[in-house]
Amino acid sequence: MKRTKNNNPQTMASDMVSRSMMARGILGKQYGADRDVYQVLGYDTELRFEHFYAQYKRQDIASAIINRPVSATWRGALKLQEASDEKKKPSADPNETTPFEKQWAELEKKLKLKSNLVRLDKLSRIGQYGILFLGFSDAKTREQLREPVQGGSLKLLYVKPISEGNAVISRWVEDPTDERYGMPLYYTITIHSPASQKSHTMVIHYSRVLHVADGLLEGNVVGQSKLEPVFNRLKDLEKLVGGSAEMFWRGARPGYTGSINPEYGMGEEERQKLREQIDEYDHNLRRFLVTSGVQMSSLESQVADPMHHVDVQIQMISAETGIPKRILTGSERGELSSTEDRDNWLETIESRRKEFVEPYILHPLVDILIEYGVLPNPPQGYAVDWEDLWSVSEKERAEVGKIRTQSLQAYAQNPFALDILPPVLFYKYCLGLNDDEIQAITKAQEQSMLEEDEDEVADEVEDEEVGNGTGG
Repeated sequence: MKRTKNNNPQTMASDMVSRSMMARGILGKQYGADRDVYQVLGYDTELRFEHFYAQYKRQDIASAIINRPVSATWRGALKLQEASDEKKKPSADPNETTPFEKQWAELEKKLKLKSNLVRLDKLSRIGQYGILFLGFSDAKTREQLREPVQGGSLKLLYVKPISEGNAVISRWVEDPTDERYGMPLYYTITIHSPASQKSHTMVIHYSRVLHVADGLLEGNVVGQSKLEPVFNRLKDLEKLVGGSAEMFWRGARPGYTGSINPEYGMGEEERQKLREQIDEYDHNLRRFLVTSGVQMSSLESQVADPMHHVDVQIQMISAETGIPKRILTGSERGELSSTEDRDNWLETIESRRKEFVEPYILHPLVDILIEYGVLPNPPQGYAVDWEDLWSVSEKERAEVGKIRTQSLQAYAQNPFALDILPPVLFYKYCLGLNDDEIQAITKAQEQSMLEEDEDEVADEVEDEEVGNGTGG
């Protein structure tokens, strides 16, 4: 029998759910399902957005997995620069501001776009997707939010980042002839009001939404939480760190055992008083015990060092997320950070800017704003002007200057240095200067020598005039 392919988006979504449930059913199964590792180790087999969000809110490493790449990616001001020619290269004049650049800067400042996009980026990493609700001026009522965006010269009144948990896709595009076939048509969103402590829901059209999903595989709508592949490791960390803390707490108060002298007869009243003393001692209300006929001895405490086991979990999390271990644990701010870690990390962030943030967040947003007239259309296109990730700090610049000065001093004091290595090559290979910097130094040296020669000529002329008696 010939099989008929069902292209209905809802059926396709149902199939995806079925495959997901089937995958969850075989998680941790070994020896023909006789052993369930997930059950033995206490791992969840069915993970939802609530699991990831709770883990992000409560666990330090989970929060670092989400926040550190986002913070590094969006570091610095968010600027757009209009292209100046057919190759869509940014204008060479940094002081020239086009209407497009000016209007973007004003909009970014008014609506705090960078801050909201950072939040959107985090939400898309925590869950399977996140959305940015775009409040265009054409919708006057909630009912109008169900309609496509109308008009070609609108204002953007507000933006709201919303998580997967509060932005449910309620209807899909089902027409196979539609270019958006299999994409969301409507979202049912929930807005929480901190002032009234109430929530209300509304249905909005996809044209009022910027949909962002990270870790896409089969489709273009639902990605994968960045916490899902390492969720078991995060739970292991809780066991290790929490268990070691509990072990230390109990080890600091190891407990006691009492032996009653067989020749001593203890009545019920004495037993009750002894219980009260022990309770008071255990709760720090008493620092001594009076025990007639009872020998008290402390139990041996056992406290293990969890450092190696914790390090193994951190290393596995680092391998999956691509975040260097030192950066994941926060030691990149100190002396422990290696140059290799820093370079690899910055390359990762640079790639994330170009391969994810620009094509999936910034460009779609700006294109929507241009389409609806919120921003003017730049004839030659535009580019994102990111802050240079590789720029050195003031402290690093001072340290480099100090090292270069010491090297230059040693070079100048060596009488054979000029015969071995010409100054230009010393500048380039020993001091690490680029061609423009070397040219500027050479030009300054030539100017200085020219001025010295002019001064010498002027002195000689003055001496001759004095010798001839013509000087003033």
